[in-house]
Amino acid sequence: MAELPTGDMMATPRTLRGALPRFETPLVPRNSISGRALIAVVAIMTFLASLTSGAVVLIGGAANEWQSDVAREVTIQIVPAPGRDLDAAVDKAATAARAFPGIGGVRAYSKEESSKLLEPWLGNGLKLDELPVPRLIVVKIASSAAPDIPQLRRLLAEQVPGATLDDHRGWIDRMRAMAGTAVAAGVTIMLLVIAATMLSVTFATRGAMATNKPVIEVLHFVGAKNGFIAGRFQRHFLLLGLQGGAIGGGAALVLFALAGIISGWFAGTAGGEQTAALFGSFSIGFTGYIAVLGQVVLIALVTAVTSRHTVNRTLDTID
Repeated sequence: MAELPTGDMMATPRTLRGALPRFETPLVPRNSISGRALIAVVAIMTFLASLTSGAVVLIGGAANEWQSDVAREVTIQIVPAPGRDLDAAVDKAATAARAFPGIGGVRAYSKEESSKLLEPWLGNGLKLDELPVPRLIVVKIASSAAPDIPQLRRLLAEQVPGATLDDHRGWIDRMRAMAGTAVAAGVTIMLLVIAATMLSVTFATRGAMATNKPVIEVLHFVGAKNGFIAGRFQRHFLLLGLQGGAIGGGAALVLFALAGIISGWFAGTAGGEQTAALFGSFSIGFTGYIAVLGQVVLIALVTAVTSRHTVNRTLDTID
């Protein structure tokens, strides 16, 4: 008669079954070479897009400041001529401008101040005494006022021979055109970045599906819905997009912060003043930071949606 197994021997199969390891391999590998390459691509794209957005914010802010300043000022210029008392002509033009309705302030530049305005272009070692450097009078328009500029121009022409009035309207139109061109270029670059990101994600998704094709086919044929499989890829590529976007966007923010610090070091110099006049303090402000963070989220969403769309299209061919 066969000997019955003891209690220990009967418990052995149950114990072995409990000791079997559970393999939870993800459908999409997390640390694959293609995944790291995609993170690098997304980081580069986000960095370029962030630089473009920051540049657009800087140029747009500077252009608005230029337009605001230039629109509220006009300039009277008096050119030296033989037999002309330049100082008397400047005083007479300034007096006429102060008495004109709608004018808030008048400042006449001295000969030394007018010459100093040329130093950034001509240097400070030149003697300009023998050159016909014009004298400038800056006229500020009062708030909420709309003076009759053509009438002021005619008045100056009658009372002060050789005086000309420039209302800077041509400069304002050029500034608006420049700002519009910068915004259009930024939008174009952003669209190109999104298109390149979509192509990269599409190829990376197809590569991941090709690598895991046997597993995907088994899941598909045993009843797993397309949404289940696509959701795994979408979650995977969303995380990759967030990682790459954070790296690229963070690098761009660090670069703008460094540019602001460096511009502060050169404040007060001729080059620093000219740069500040053109681009401000290189601070993109709250709007710029929100734009960069929004681009990080946008790139991540584009990555996830593109991956899901690619998976669904590929799974439709298996049906």
